[in-house]
Amino acid sequence: MSDDRLPDHRRIGRELALFDTDPLMGAGLPYWLPDGAVVRHTLEEYIREAERAAGYRHVYSPALGKRELYETSGHWDHYSEDMYPPMNLGAEEVVLRPSLCPHHALIYRSRSHSYRELPLRIAELGTMYRAERSGVLGGLTRVRAIQLNDAHIFCTLDQAVDEARAALELIARAYADLGIEAVRHRLSLPGEGGKYVADPELWHRATALLKEVLAESGVEYEEAAGEAAFYGPKIDVQIADPAGRESTLSTVQIDFHQPARFDLHYIGADGAKYRPVMVHRSIIGSVERAVAHLIESHGGAFPAWLAPVQLTVLPVAEEQVERAAAVVREATALGLRAELATPEQGTLGARIRAARLVPYQAVIGDREAEAGLAAVRLRDGRRPGALPVPELLRRITDRVAARGTELWD
Repeated sequence: MSDDRLPDHRRIGRELALFDTDPLMGAGLPYWLPDGAVVRHTLEEYIREAERAAGYRHVYSPALGKRELYETSGHWDHYSEDMYPPMNLGAEEVVLRPSLCPHHALIYRSRSHSYRELPLRIAELGTMYRAERSGVLGGLTRVRAIQLNDAHIFCTLDQAVDEARAALELIARAYADLGIEAVRHRLSLPGEGGKYVADPELWHRATALLKEVLAESGVEYEEAAGEAAFYGPKIDVQIADPAGRESTLSTVQIDFHQPARFDLHYIGADGAKYRPVMVHRSIIGSVERAVAHLIESHGGAFPAWLAPVQLTVLPVAEEQVERAAAVVREATALGLRAELATPEQGTLGARIRAARLVPYQAVIGDREAEAGLAAVRLRDGRRPGALPVPELLRRITDRVAARGTELWD
């Protein structure tokens, strides 16, 4: 297939009115249209639920920080080329944050902690900013304002491997629910140059722990020099677009550097102070890149639980509009995203084609209206037949609640 026929999230996003850009807002700053906002919101809620079930506590932190914060974390020395310049606010210099981890370190530091509280898992869907060059910006994959699914686990050294392994399992489960696949796992290590923290012992310890995580998880991986974060090695979960171009969607990192820089500690069983380990992990990375990949992976035909519209109700003729509208109201009351496609919008065939990406279609003619039925059509071409409306709505809500990619039992 030629490149111009491959699924492209920018083209599909415009066709489906999911997102767009405006030069007056600025390059690399897309906005979300209503259907795209539904996909984004649903994805974010899914992540929050998965994290809550895994023992994470959610926080909010500001998208600005004093320059001194990023000097303490090491971002200013090692990452400033990708940061926006400081803004003067009175006597202070503040910066749009390039990462959430310094903020979470301060949140941890704001209270004393006992070893009994660990592991402490802090999660946030927060905005961060990267000063991407104009030449690399594109659609949702390279943007300047990023909504990041981020979390930091503060734990003992003995807990670090289990926590990192659990994060990999959470990533794999999310990929299954979203219907996307990892093409490979990469152990990203430091390379040459001065962009990495100069502490060989910390690098060695963190790398050894991540190798243990990968071994215990049974995950095959490749080592890649020069791809590490400036403060430590990381496991990168790689995805590929339809043209085969790879990118990193999810990461798991073990960090000894920032706990030391921020002087983090917990009180051990003996009453002494100990340094926690900081495990960074992101299930879906940036929401923007995740949605771009979902658009391309599914060609705009999202899994039912994620679809902007989950059910389209199609009355055959004007006489069935009232009954069809009642079905839409019933579906909406159950939490489904349902729409009515009336004869004013075209022939039945035209309306069915217009709703081709909607997971479920319910056609209501004279016979169905009289009997309280709906003729069911699935997006994949299957036709389960006419079902009582309550049964149809129950089946759809069950599939949506189960998430995953299957449309029908």
